[in-house]
Amino acid sequence: MTSLVAQVRGRQDRNLWFLVFVGPFFLGLLIFLYIPIVWSVYLSFFDARNTVTPTKFVGLANYAYLLRDPAFLTSMGTFTVFAAFIVPVTFAGSLALALLVSKVGVAQAFFRSAFFLPTACSYVIAAMIWRLSFFSGARFGMANTLLRSLGFDNVNWLGGGNYFYWVVLVTLRLWLQVGFYMILFIAGLQRIPTDTYEAAAIDGAVGWKVFRYITFPQLRATSLAVVLLLLISAFQSFDEFYNTLISVGGYPPFARPPLVYLYLISLGGGTQDLGLGSAGTIILTLVIAAVGLAQLKITSRGSAADRS
Repeated sequence: MTSLVAQVRGRQDRNLWFLVFVGPFFLGLLIFLYIPIVWSVYLSFFDARNTVTPTKFVGLANYAYLLRDPAFLTSMGTFTVFAAFIVPVTFAGSLALALLVSKVGVAQAFFRSAFFLPTACSYVIAAMIWRLSFFSGARFGMANTLLRSLGFDNVNWLGGGNYFYWVVLVTLRLWLQVGFYMILFIAGLQRIPTDTYEAAAIDGAVGWKVFRYITFPQLRATSLAVVLLLLISAFQSFDEFYNTLISVGGYPPFARPPLVYLYLISLGGGTQDLGLGSAGTIILTLVIAAVGLAQLKITSRGSAADRS
């Protein structure tokens, strides 16, 4: 019995200390992440209105309702287009910033911190600043003040039946995210051996050729991670859309992310339809997983073609 206890505790009580340090984090993940995920899958097969312990089993009815709902399908389609736009723009902006900052000879740490700092800002706070100060639509808003100084009229950025709200949403998302992915690219750039660039310089490669044939191929793993993170983030959009467009009332056309739509149908009207909301989150998760797997497949084929 004593030897069994000693084996469980491990040499110098390593297993015991492992449980002491890792156990609380694993317990937190179990309670706040894994159990809710499993319970959400369970609720998606029930008519769960105002309860987390439903008894009426409806099978795939919640999924069928959402897949026939024009509003939900429009939401998914619109934000597929949104992801197709915002992902490459953020990717290009982050990579460009990383290349510029890595070439700075002085105060490089300052520029890294300056561009990364917005990442620490809450999406809710940033959305309120964008809505109330920069793009308020009033004559004293920063954007309209700049437009008037250039001789243009004021713009109702978040209303008026136009699509100017996309300028607000895209600039907000870029400001919040570009710095974070810039840091990831800088980390990838630092892993490229310097002798590779020295050999390229001896061969006469400069500028675009160095980026095309050395830098970008060496960033393949980092690029893949960044694109996957950007895709997931695009489909998980909620805070900036909800808090920016809340003043419009009802949301403009084609500006309702899937998560905002699910939030409204789950909690709107005082009815907590948790079954329908859970089914929607499962559908969204499957879409994100499918897009990610497709990207991995395409990327692996590209890697195989380069090796051949």
